[in-house]
Amino acid sequence: MIEQGQARHRVVVVGAGFGGKYAARALRKAPADVTVINGTNHHVFEPLIYQVATGVLSPGEVATPVRELFRGQRNTEVLLGWVTDVDAENRTVTATAPGGLPYQVPYDTLIVAAGTAQSYFGNDRFAAYAPSLKSIDDAVELRSKILTAFEMAELATDPAEQERLLTFAIVGAGPTGVELAGQIAEIAHRTLPGEYRRIDPARARIVLIDAADRILPAFAPGSSASAAARLRRLGVEIRVNTTVTDVDATGVTVDGGERIATMVKVWSAGVAAGPLAARLAAATGAETDRSGRIKVEPDLTVPGHPEIFVVGDLMSLDRLPGVAQVSIQGGGYVGRLIRRRLTGRPAGKPFHYFDKGNIATVSRFSAVADLRGLRLTGLAGWLLWLGVHWAYLPKGRNRASSLIRWAAAFLGRSRPERAVTARQAGLAAPTPEPVTARQAGPATPTPEPVTARQAGPATPTPVAPEPATAQQVPQLS
Repeated sequence: MIEQGQARHRVVVVGAGFGGKYAARALRKAPADVTVINGTNHHVFEPLIYQVATGVLSPGEVATPVRELFRGQRNTEVLLGWVTDVDAENRTVTATAPGGLPYQVPYDTLIVAAGTAQSYFGNDRFAAYAPSLKSIDDAVELRSKILTAFEMAELATDPAEQERLLTFAIVGAGPTGVELAGQIAEIAHRTLPGEYRRIDPARARIVLIDAADRILPAFAPGSSASAAARLRRLGVEIRVNTTVTDVDATGVTVDGGERIATMVKVWSAGVAAGPLAARLAAATGAETDRSGRIKVEPDLTVPGHPEIFVVGDLMSLDRLPGVAQVSIQGGGYVGRLIRRRLTGRPAGKPFHYFDKGNIATVSRFSAVADLRGLRLTGLAGWLLWLGVHWAYLPKGRNRASSLIRWAAAFLGRSRPERAVTARQAGLAAPTPEPVTARQAGPATPTPEPVTARQAGPATPTPVAPEPATAQQVPQLS
């Protein structure tokens, strides 16, 4: 409890995903100064990010500025940067801002909600050819690849190359893989037919690959079977009990040596903790699980460090799944627990996760839902999916515009977001032929070069920098 005259308690929240967002919101009336540090300027509604990749929603409809989320929360500030290290002894975190500028932020209580990265199961080289779908950048890049594949197939003269361009391989048959496969199939069968003259988009081959014995393994077997049947009706080729052994620029290889030639490959199988988890474990002596996630106490604190909490995908407790509801409930629990501590009230009960069930959409008007003994499929499941996701979207413009986009995509055939820039498509403006002085007429003055200061600093390749020393790093008070 804070005594009169004592400095206000400082709470640092690392990450503005579901866990960080709900933890910080629960602290809005706490007698504390809250600092939210996030690597991007927006919070992503990840369950709908596949709809950005398939042209249903725009990035702005699933991404909300972090500052907008906390605009009315007067005890909260937002800082942009990737947290790269934690000093548990001196209670500071080190972050790196755009441009590589490091800074430090002191804390009294730390909430780590940094999320996880995609796991390639030791084959990190696959990432260059089969990107994941975790961020807005990933979604926009994938959208451009999907749409550009059809454009390149229209130009191809070799039937084998045309077939490769019209083949889409998705590795991982969890909710993201299933939803993505269904939407690519709908693009091929509903949106694009009639727009091309040399190809039939409906001939596209969508291959969904998973090492498990069925798709959606976290769902009831009946729900998995219903989703599989619907995908097959859409023309999706389901390959279960199948392991990917190699990925390169021209396709994927599965066990047995079978080669699937494809330009567009997506990886949605498995997650692993990012480098921050290893830094935190080293700083606190905490144990990690096989995925590198931090093993926490029942109150979500790091063992031996009651001032450090880990929530969401980065925590390991009772084999809880890495789903949004675990992050939402864990973040809210930690925020309320800290508030009770600061006001001198009892800590309360350990964290208890209330499993609300699983839900995944398969295609328009078709979804599967397992809700504590109740199983819904088809249109009933889809209507439930629509209501749940609409309710969790931020209020205001996101909800209104998403309904309009869903109506256009699901009631009609259009995809509101199909623009692909020349840079995304890999198109460069043609180099002009040299012109002689006589052809050009009077010489044109050579323009003055633009300095680096005028143009702004170049954006560095994102890396996980080594933590700087205290003498090198400015500390934000």
